[in-house]
Amino acid sequence: MRVDRVRLLNFKCYGEAELDLERGVTIVHGVNGSGKSTLLEAVFFALYGSKALDERTLDDVITTGEEESEVELRFTHDGREYRVERRLKLRGDRATTTKCVLETPTETVEGARDVRAEVTRLLRMDAEAFVNCAYVRQGEVNKLIHASPGERQDMIDDLLQLGALEEYRERASDARLGVKSVLDGQREVLEDLRTQVERKEGQDLHERLNELESRHADVVSKIDRFESQREDARDSLETATDVLERHEETREELADLAEEIEELRSKIDETERKREDAGERLRERRRRREELADERDELLAETDLETGDAEAVEDRIESLEERDEELRDDLEDARVAITERKGSMERLREEAAELESRAETKREEADQLDDDLEDAVETIEQREAKLDEFDAEIEAAREAFDDAPIAFGEAESYLEDLEDDREELVSTHNDVAAEIRSVEDAIAEGERLLEEGKCPECGQDVTDSPHVDVLEEKRDRLAALEDRRDELADERDELEERIERAEALREAERRVDRLEENRENVAQLVAEKRDALEGRRDQREELRTEADEREREAEAKREEADDLEDDVADARAELGEINGERSEIKAKLETLRRVAEIERERADLERELETVRERRADWETMNEERREQLASKRERKRELESEFDDERIERARSEKQKAEDYLERVEEKLAGLEDDRDQLRGRIGGLEEKLEELERLRERLEAVETRCERLDSLYGEAETLQTTYGELRAELRQRNVETLERLLNETFDLVYRNDSYAGIDLDGEYRLTVYQKDGEPLEPEQLSGGERALFNLSLRCAIYRLLAEGVEGTAPMPPLILDEPTVFLDSGHVTQLVSLVESMRDLGVEQIVVVSHDEELIGAADSLVRVEKDATSNRSRLVRGEPPEAALLGAE
Repeated sequence: MRVDRVRLLNFKCYGEAELDLERGVTIVHGVNGSGKSTLLEAVFFALYGSKALDERTLDDVITTGEEESEVELRFTHDGREYRVERRLKLRGDRATTTKCVLETPTETVEGARDVRAEVTRLLRMDAEAFVNCAYVRQGEVNKLIHASPGERQDMIDDLLQLGALEEYRERASDARLGVKSVLDGQREVLEDLRTQVERKEGQDLHERLNELESRHADVVSKIDRFESQREDARDSLETATDVLERHEETREELADLAEEIEELRSKIDETERKREDAGERLRERRRRREELADERDELLAETDLETGDAEAVEDRIESLEERDEELRDDLEDARVAITERKGSMERLREEAAELESRAETKREEADQLDDDLEDAVETIEQREAKLDEFDAEIEAAREAFDDAPIAFGEAESYLEDLEDDREELVSTHNDVAAEIRSVEDAIAEGERLLEEGKCPECGQDVTDSPHVDVLEEKRDRLAALEDRRDELADERDELEERIERAEALREAERRVDRLEENRENVAQLVAEKRDALEGRRDQREELRTEADEREREAEAKREEADDLEDDVADARAELGEINGERSEIKAKLETLRRVAEIERERADLERELETVRERRADWETMNEERREQLASKRERKRELESEFDDERIERARSEKQKAEDYLERVEEKLAGLEDDRDQLRGRIGGLEEKLEELERLRERLEAVETRCERLDSLYGEAETLQTTYGELRAELRQRNVETLERLLNETFDLVYRNDSYAGIDLDGEYRLTVYQKDGEPLEPEQLSGGERALFNLSLRCAIYRLLAEGVEGTAPMPPLILDEPTVFLDSGHVTQLVSLVESMRDLGVEQIVVVSHDEELIGAADSLVRVEKDATSNRSRLVRGEPPEAALLGAE
């Protein structure tokens, strides 16, 4: 993986920043606190989001005082280009991710969780593995050395993806235990099934079944015989019953005939009554028809019609309705005209009132302008007095420069120069403080070795060491550094006083600028006020002229409204005439419509008379048919009364009684036999079920035996798989340990050529041991502070090389990132760190990014980036520097 470009917007101390990174070694340089490490944190955050923030939250990412933040990272991985963008926004008091997208050559991944998962898949490492392998963060140089062997083993195993093999081994172990649990359960089931089969096989089920089936056959034979005799008795019973039922049916038919005869007589009488009622209705309808004819003649006398012909009446009604429709239209037109004229009249009067109101408003505005003109004159006089005050204040502020070391207008640049001096002084003070801490660590380490009787420089016995006096030299060096630190502190205090004086002068300049700007504004306002006076006087006269015009317009509209009021009175008179004519037409229409209604009613009466006459004829025909039916039923009644035979009826009753008695006895006998048969069937069914159950138990026994054999085989396979994963993990770990040990020794030897150490040993549990030339082993913690830090960096680089070599060919790796690796190094060890960085570049690491304030590291750079911070805005910015070779050529 190679980082190509990183772009920041409102990310921590950066406002807007963009940086292109190249192959080789890039040194990000700048004073402490300038924002160098933040640049690396942005790359880490772009890849892994919130997982890169440790205990911090998204709120800490957004620049103070801003609402949004963006990070964009472009990188090349395995020969293909990728772009990841994250955007944050404050919502209330909490920051949330509003956009997270990863653009790959084949797809676009969206969402923080999915993007992080895809980055983890691409790089084959999550955020923690990235930190343990490629990103040595500030203050974590000694992380692997201080870790316990178990913690170190977990870190390196995860990086080498051996943890997956352990997970597979644990899964195989769980599977083996699961199979064992199931196998034990099946063996218990197998033993229980064998016991049940043996118990059922000892019950002689087949012999007992044969005996019961023989007894069942005898009972069934008896039942068949009695059922045959029962059928004969039922036939006799049925014959006798038919005779008796026929006798009863005849009696019922005679009773029915008597009822039907009586019913026919009643219907004939009822129909005759209906005929008489219909005759009465005929007479009543004729009388009503004559009354309607008299009413029609009286109504026709009131009209100018000579006859009540329906067509003539309808023609007259139609002509009157047409005239009424014409009058209705005239009436509507008159009403519309009245409404429109009334609306116009009211609108004109409202407009007149509005014009009068506007005229009054104009006059009030003119009066108000009189008052405003007086106030404006007074304001101008006050502001002219304010101009004199500003002149006095400006002169007083300029007096601050009378005894100043600079002239008026030079305070801003003078203060910037002093702040640059302070920044350089603080950087120097911090470097001296860091060197003091390094020397103090070296003295403490030397004193500890000296107490153990060993040389504080090389760790050998004091008697054989040529470096016993080195501890005193370090103490002298510490005293000189502390004196230099005190001198720098005094210089800083003096510089702070000068900065305070410069800030006061700058504030005086700014006060003069503000006063002059305010004076200019007031002068401009005075000029504007004077220009506005004449305009307002003209405006006052215009308002009074407009008021007079509005009053004249209002009077004209009132006169027009009075004319419309006369027109409305004429239209209302015309409306009364139309209503009178319509009333006369309405009365004529009511008379003619009644005449037409009478004609329709007389026609309905005529149709009803015809209908009643037809019904009387139908009723007469119906009664004739009923009389014929009555004669027929009387004849049938006489025939049935002659069919009765008392002797035959008595014989049928006797045979029926005998059959019923036999059937009663045979049912009891059959019931007993059927009970015996059912009991035998039940017992037979029970034995058959037991035999079927025995067969099922045998089948289950066979299936469980087969399952136990398979589970036993599966248990062996799971046990073999568990062992295989464990052995494979141990074998791969040993291979990786051997390779890592070789790479570690190569790396340490390249950068730390010291006759005191013979080599480094790394065992299978990742325990580290350093061997001196005399064969004496040392724990890494026994090394001096600088050696310990350099040793840890060598270990991190060796792990990086191991992962980069891969299992089969080289694997694409992230850039090697070192954040302030010189924190625990003295000047001598910094030179060795430069050798380490150069060796990693020579060994094929495509991109190395080092963040440091140490000038000595610049010599290893292929490209240089300087980070500067604006003391006023507290914002960092990036400046591209020349490669070291170009700088040297320029110096020559």
